[in-house]
Amino acid sequence: MEEHQTLRLTGRTALITGASRGIGFAIAEAFARQGANLILTATSVSGLQSAKNALDEFNVNVSTIAADLGEPDEIDSLFATALEHQPELDVLVNNAGIHIGKPFTEYDMSEFDRVMRINLYAVFQLTRHAIVHMQKLGRGKVINIASTAGKWESPNQAAYNISKHGVVGLTRCVALENARNNINVNAICPGLVETDILKSMDLAAEELGVTPDELRQTVQAQIPMGRFLEPDEVAHIAVYLAADESNGMTGQTITISGGMRMG
Repeated sequence: MEEHQTLRLTGRTALITGASRGIGFAIAEAFARQGANLILTATSVSGLQSAKNALDEFNVNVSTIAADLGEPDEIDSLFATALEHQPELDVLVNNAGIHIGKPFTEYDMSEFDRVMRINLYAVFQLTRHAIVHMQKLGRGKVINIASTAGKWESPNQAAYNISKHGVVGLTRCVALENARNNINVNAICPGLVETDILKSMDLAAEELGVTPDELRQTVQAQIPMGRFLEPDEVAHIAVYLAADESNGMTGQTITISGGMRMG
């Protein structure tokens, strides 16, 4: 007879942004599978409801809160409401993000500002709320979904890269300041993942005069493993960072990229 094993995230409660689809939903599902209670947020009410319905089978507590992370007041309200639902909230996953790709000189300030608000300022604001709360709890895990774009340069996505470089820097600084507070702050830097962001390749293909499939094949050929990542592969790392096994790790940026730009 096999001994009963405690699920890795039993007793944890996680707030996950951008949780209705893609990497965010994959993380939510992986966390639920390991016993975590969840607070999911995204802009789409219907998308959140669909995500919640899909997680019913795991018998964990799932709350949903619709919010636009580009609006600071909505972020304040989101976190306050999250604590009303789950006062023991001890994991924050900053996953929500947007991408606007174009040559640097073609960005206007409104586009640049929108990317910064959602990809960086919202991470700062939610993390600040979470750290204050976690310091009172005496424990906590912050997991930032950054990108390989936050480590290296790439053409025609200056706004996105700058925002992700900011997330990497924020991760390290907040980790350093809270290393003695029993709070771990780490980032995951995925390469190209099969999510809606890859749909921007369709527009790029049109501009290059090739088909989307041709462009995908060209890009995949540059990845040593020869394929894009699946959201679940990122989610497995997030489970590790939320679990006790990673208690000795903080301030790290873990790259998962199929072998692109190793290091």
